[in-house]
Amino acid sequence: MKKLIALLLSVMMLFAVLAGCADKAPDTSANPGGAAGSEVSGSVYYLSFKPEQSKQWTALAKQYTELTGIPVNIVTAASGTYESTLKSEMAKTKAPTLFQVNGPIGLSRWKDYCYDLSGSEVYAELKSDDFALKEDSAVYGIAYVIETYGLIYNKALLEKAGYSAKDITSFTDLKSAAEDIQSRKDELGVLGAFTSAGMDSSSDWRFKTHLANLPIYYEYKADGIGTTEKIKGTYLDNYKTVWDLYINNSTCDPKMLSSKTGDEAASEFALGEAVFYQNGTWAYEQIKGYEVLDEDIGMMPIYIGAEGEENQGLCTGSENYWCVNKNASEEDIKATLDFIAWCVKSAEGKTALKDMGFVCPFKGFTEEYLPDNPLIAAADETIAAGKTSIAWCFPTMPSEEWKNGLGSALLEYAQGTGTWDAVKTAFVDGWAKEYSLKTESES
Repeated sequence: MKKLIALLLSVMMLFAVLAGCADKAPDTSANPGGAAGSEVSGSVYYLSFKPEQSKQWTALAKQYTELTGIPVNIVTAASGTYESTLKSEMAKTKAPTLFQVNGPIGLSRWKDYCYDLSGSEVYAELKSDDFALKEDSAVYGIAYVIETYGLIYNKALLEKAGYSAKDITSFTDLKSAAEDIQSRKDELGVLGAFTSAGMDSSSDWRFKTHLANLPIYYEYKADGIGTTEKIKGTYLDNYKTVWDLYINNSTCDPKMLSSKTGDEAASEFALGEAVFYQNGTWAYEQIKGYEVLDEDIGMMPIYIGAEGEENQGLCTGSENYWCVNKNASEEDIKATLDFIAWCVKSAEGKTALKDMGFVCPFKGFTEEYLPDNPLIAAADETIAAGKTSIAWCFPTMPSEEWKNGLGSALLEYAQGTGTWDAVKTAFVDGWAKEYSLKTESES
């Protein structure tokens, strides 16, 4: 009997100790997946679109894994290869659990893979439905970064040439200033008015996509539409005039463009070898800390000679929408939703996205989580001045093939081995052809 009583007392003491431990257990509710070393399930595989932030995403993934125990694998597609890489990876047994589309056209190709995010934490954090890809009540994609692009310029060099941004409010003004700078490049100590318009895959998107956005935007605006299966090419002459301006007032001969890279263009601007550089807010990481000082970095609209462009602002939007793979396991879907919620809600995640240079459309991104970036400041200034931002229309471009066809035609024209009529054909006929193929594949 004494032994039985002693045994019962021991069991009671053990339960008391366990209960005390439970009362003192750390709160892991702020850390999805629990503390590192706890029982976890699921994993994340993110196929990232942005090579320039590859190392930062990898570091953030490692930090999250150390915190939660959830494995996060980051794979970054090479520049210009995202769509083909995504097709290849989605065919694998261990497919991405998190990927992205560039807008409505990209979503149309991948919607069957997209998990409905309408009940997710990350969707609840969005400032506006303007940043979501929705169909009825379903949410298939969420923009995680809002970006702006235009003509980045060196204020000091522009002033040295006798100009300021206030003197340039139209294509006529831009052409006059650029051609004058080009004619005095030796005197001014530059290699050209514009950086090289490189047409390799690391750079050609600036012209076959971002520059092409302008004639599409103005055609849509004139016709009162937001997309079309048959583009008319109303503003293709304007596209030609600005492309001619770029390639004829540059740091290099147009015949060299096929070998020129995005890194070279960034270097030319960063080292003060050119005054103008077409790119966006994301380019700051590549150009900061060199010859051009932060206070001398500005950004003005890309003028193409359209009516009313004196009131034109910068091109602002997103082609970076997170999508979660609905075909992943239930555990991996949960792990992925937890990861992206942590990225936009935790101090660690928000700081990392800020350090990547992202302006994020989520409620928690207050002023302290805005990047210290003069290009973002320039974008804010144009909005404050009442300028009309140019919408990103390239998510309505019919396909990557259309962009590639246009890029090839632009390069042939620049090199003197092709005509502008071939560019028009790639733009107009290529658009209709790709939309037709898209319709056939969906029927």
